[in-house]
Amino acid sequence: MRMHNYRWMVDTPESLRGWAGSAAMLLAVIVLLHWSASGAELSWGELAAGLPQIGDFLSRSMPPDLDILPRLVGPAVETLQIAIWGTLLGVIFAVPLAFLAARNLHSNRWVYQGTRQVLNVIRSINELILALVFVSAVGLGPFPGVLALALHGVGMLGKFFAESIEEIDQGPLEALRATGARPLQVIVFGVLPQVITSWIAVILYRFEVNLRSATVLGMVGAGGLGFELVSSLKLFKYPETATCIIVITLMVVAADMLSSRLRNAIQSNGRH
Repeated sequence: MRMHNYRWMVDTPESLRGWAGSAAMLLAVIVLLHWSASGAELSWGELAAGLPQIGDFLSRSMPPDLDILPRLVGPAVETLQIAIWGTLLGVIFAVPLAFLAARNLHSNRWVYQGTRQVLNVIRSINELILALVFVSAVGLGPFPGVLALALHGVGMLGKFFAESIEEIDQGPLEALRATGARPLQVIVFGVLPQVITSWIAVILYRFEVNLRSATVLGMVGAGGLGFELVSSLKLFKYPETATCIIVITLMVVAADMLSSRLRNAIQSNGRH
């Protein structure tokens, strides 16, 4: 019988002290999980007790009211438009910040650290909170949804863009600088050709995320399908709620399939 040798991805302890340290670390993780479970009030018993209520909601939602589909065309298109412009504006403002947040493009540590912290602050604020702020500023409708997705996207995309810039090959940049190229020329001819493939893949993924988020932002008055979903829930029209959920799911699935194919095609072309 042939024996196979397997290796751990990390080194195993070789002494009693090492095993004791590993055991202490495992115990600390278990204590941390128990502490967080207590704070989160995890209760499988309560979930099991609430399953009948979930079943009652589902039974009252069936069959979906497909007669409202023509009424949902406009909100569905509006949701798509919110996601498109939220992604586009996020990209436009994230690109210059990404160049400032990339450590390998300049030696000014204060600019790098300051820009990184700005991106962290922007990214830490949830889209729903941003939408509430913009609704109070510009009123109800899709525009505050666009602004919320765009601002949050700046933080997310700026981080991804900056990290991809930091991973590029420095050889072409040094060669361009040696020939006297200006910083803008270094970016256009040295940086962008190396990051554009990964950037496009990230942008497509961000659009997919924004499409999901846009359906939720409607719940706070930012238009789209989310507004129709909340309205049907408030009026206890659960069959209409089920139809809204089906439309949202189909849109997200379609966007996921399309963006996955585009990402695969772009990444395949980038390898050739």
